[in-house]
Amino acid sequence: MILAIDIGNTHMVLGCLNEQNEVITQFQLRTDTKKTVHEYAVSISQSLFLEKIPADAFNGAIISSVVPDVKKKIAEVVRILLNTEPLLLGEEVPVDMGIDMNGLTVDDIAGDLIASSVAAKEYYPLPVIIADVGTATTVVVVDQNGNYIGGCILPGPATALSGLVENTALLPAIDFSAPDRVIAKDTINSMRSGIIFGSAGALDGILERFEEEIGKSTILMTGGLGEVIAKYCRHEIIVDRELLLKGLGLIWKYNN
Repeated sequence: MILAIDIGNTHMVLGCLNEQNEVITQFQLRTDTKKTVHEYAVSISQSLFLEKIPADAFNGAIISSVVPDVKKKIAEVVRILLNTEPLLLGEEVPVDMGIDMNGLTVDDIAGDLIASSVAAKEYYPLPVIIADVGTATTVVVVDQNGNYIGGCILPGPATALSGLVENTALLPAIDFSAPDRVIAKDTINSMRSGIIFGSAGALDGILERFEEEIGKSTILMTGGLGEVIAKYCRHEIIVDRELLLKGLGLIWKYNN
């Protein structure tokens, strides 16, 4: 079994993958730069205990991260708990994918984007557009030849909402449930309408422009709020919540 870990700005996702690269179970922890190695070790150890998975069930681990300080801590946790050296994306770990990015290499691109793209290439018809809706929303493309060719980044729904609330005097914090109608009749539902339908509309606009450049594509959506936003987009979208973890598993296999 492989332990695949993706460390995001807000949360980290840990997945246990079997020999067939299937996600047996996954759990989420809060990303906290103030936590120590041993505090993280306790959290991960307890989570594995609750899932009834012993540490000696793993024969490898792989980590992707957009938070360098936390990546170092989690790598040390893996060494302590699993007694193995984890693969660290972004540190000269090869992947089975071409990169067409104006001279950039795989190490210059966020590991979560690479991992999701590797899985998309393996499991879906090409070309593929992948939208990852999280703290930031990223939309990237794997072309017909299986090459990662770039994409765009925009604020995620939670980030947009946070900016709206923090920079206005009277607007309250809200949840991410959608209103019954776009033209809302009160402040709370007006905010929900703007965040939910606005995020969906922004993605629809980007997807339309992407397909003008690369042609009709498979469209995937993942990330913490991907399932919430996808249902309000007007494109045909496949939600795959395990895409990133499966990509990490494939990269581990490629290197072992």
